[in-house]
Parts: sequence; structure tokens; C-alpha cells
Amino acid sequence: MTRASPASWRSLMFVPVTGERFVAKARTRGADVIILDLEDSIAPAEKQAARDALPRAAATVGQAGAEVAVRINRPLDLAVPDIAAAVMPAVGTLMLPKVMGPEHVRLLSEVVAAREAAQGMAIGHTRFIAVVETPEALPLLPAIATADPRVVALGIGAEDLSTEMEAVPGADLLYHFGMMVVAAARAARIQPMGSVGPFADFSDLEAYRLSLRRSRALGFACQACIHPAQVPVINEEYGPSPAEVERARRLIAAFEAALAEGRGAVAFEGQMIDLPVVERARRLLARAR
Repeated sequence: MTRASPASWRSLMFVPVTGERFVAKARTRGADVIILDLEDSIAPAEKQAARDALPRAAATVGQAGAEVAVRINRPLDLAVPDIAAAVMPAVGTLMLPKVMGPEHVRLLSEVVAAREAAQGMAIGHTRFIAVVETPEALPLLPAIATADPRVVALGIGAEDLSTEMEAVPGADLLYHFGMMVVAAARAARIQPMGSVGPFADFSDLEAYRLSLRRSRALGFACQACIHPAQVPVINEEYGPSPAEVERARRLIAAFEAALAEGRGAVAFEGQMIDLPVVERARRLLARAR
């Protein structure tokens, strides 16, 4: 199986798949990805009803062009029927919670491949977002990032991880593990998902914005959220601004002009630029597209 096409997301918004009101409005929120949730937002007695609701919900939330993802459950007796219900042409990605290690990812990939084959779909259609939520899996982040060609994003579950560590979620705790995610994901050429700030608190959007701005500067690429009010803030802070795009274009043009004159470095708007700086500008333009 060849590597899945890379992701270039900014915002991913969770929606309970059985919440008809939320599902109906999800496509208007501007998120790059709508995550239909089968896990935390669905009561144990409602799991099968949630699976049954997936085809209609996936068709609804994808109408405006957002990627449709499904968060499955961690226990294998739930994950297997979740996969059977979720793998379909309308769903491009599965979010895997509480990933234990690379073997866990590969096992679920096998199950997904069998379901893709049974559906007559291309093997590899379904991409993975791997989420680590236990201390035991933290040292395995680099191996998880490269475990399977389906993996296109990697993150940690701040709330669950904090609970497991008997700690309070916040920048002090999340900085270290967040940077582990960024390093592992960037080395694997996939997207690091998350931030070093609060996940569930949407009461102070300005503080949320400042946290995202810091996190983007640290290398994070995309962020999941639970409230529609968070989506535009994520898109603005994790996506290139028009001014950044225009500056990147000017920078690349100046560098290419210098190369044509046989120079490998050039002064540009008060700073010296060379190939690594130009590569960052090229990546920013690719992200903008």
C-alpha cells in the first residue's frame, strides 16, 4: 500500500453523530474536517444507533467540501464494528484514540483494509489520525507516526493524558509532550495536531487565540475542537494570512533572482535569506493552496 495523500488541515471539529442539530449545522462552521464521534460523546447504550446514523451524517456534513472523519472507540470489541460502519467512500479518515503503539495502528489498518476490499474501495482510501492518550505510549510516538502509510496526523489527547498522569492540563504539562508530537510528526512528514493550551475551554477566545499563536510558532499544524466558535480562530492562527502569503511570494522571487545571478543568499526586507528560509516560504504557499 502506498502512503496516503498528505493532509493540509487547520481545523477539525468534533460532532456527535447522533446529534441531529449539530450534524445539520456542521457544514456551515468552516472546519476543514468534521469528525463524527462514536467515542466519548456517545453513551454505551447508543453505540449501535450511532453506527447506524453514520451514512446519513457523513453525507450531510460533507456537503460543503469538508473532509469527513470518524472517531472510533478504543476497545477492540467496539473498534471492529465501528470500522465496519465507518469505512465508506464518504469517509476519508478515521481518528484512532488511545493508540497503544505501532502494532495497534497496523492491526487496525488490517481491519480497515479488509473492509475497504469488501466495499470494493481502493485499499488505502481511509487515512488515520493517531492520538496518544496514555503515558505508556508517549515514548512510542515516533514509531506510531511511521507505523502505517495511512497515518497522516499525530496528536495527544490532553484531557485523557492529564487524567492518566493525575495532572492538570495546561501549558506546563503539554509543552514537553506537545514538542514530542511535533518532532515525531515532522520527522515522519505528517501533520502534528494539537496545541500547548486548553482544549475544552472556549470561554475566553482571545486567550485561546494567543495559545494557538504560540503553538503554531512551535510547529503545530492543525487542531481539533469541540465548539464552533473555536473554528475561525484556529483557521486564522493555523492558516497563512494574506500578508504572509504575499511576503512568501516576494521572498521566493527575490531568492530566485539572486540564484539567476549566481548568488546563494540575498538580503530581503532587512534579513539575509538562504535555502532553508526559502523552503519555509514554499511550504507556506503550499499550505495556503
